[in-house]
Amino acid sequence: MSFSVDQLQNYVTSQRFYVYIEGDSEPSACFSECSGLSYKAKVKRFFEGGANNRERILVGQPKFKEIKLKRGVSDNMVFWDWINQVWNPDPTQPGIRRNISVVVFNPAGQGIQCWTVIGAFPTSWKAPALKAKAKNLALEELRLAFEGLEVSTTVVSGATQLSGRDETGEFG
Repeated sequence: MSFSVDQLQNYVTSQRFYVYIEGDSEPSACFSECSGLSYKAKVKRFFEGGANNRERILVGQPKFKEIKLKRGVSDNMVFWDWINQVWNPDPTQPGIRRNISVVVFNPAGQGIQCWTVIGAFPTSWKAPALKAKAKNLALEELRLAFEGLEVSTTVVSGATQLSGRDETGEFG
């Protein structure tokens, strides 16, 4: 089986991604791992009288897992600035929720797919284990909860800091 150059360029490897966590057009923090981007629909199954050869399935509300982001410890305070907004809300500052973009790139460096999580906010942070004799990189971890997910092949560079909900109750 052979592949054309275009097909190979659209192949995505798991190590080529950026997470835009601030309102800038450039990523302000580099991450070594992003996991938990998922969706699961609640399903209700029932049998309808007289239709004994099949069951009926109703699709319920979506449920999203928390996203886990890991990065090497650095002097970039983007995590702490955001977490401090959660701990100490300031009514004069924009909201603590943000739309965050996770962009995956092909080997040619072109953005292939963008997952935008809607209304994200930090739920936990974990410091790395500090061991004097350790040989591995010290990684800190941030977990985010969110209300919605949009997937696009159009790369959205930058995250949106949200100040509130619109008239329909959405962050957008």
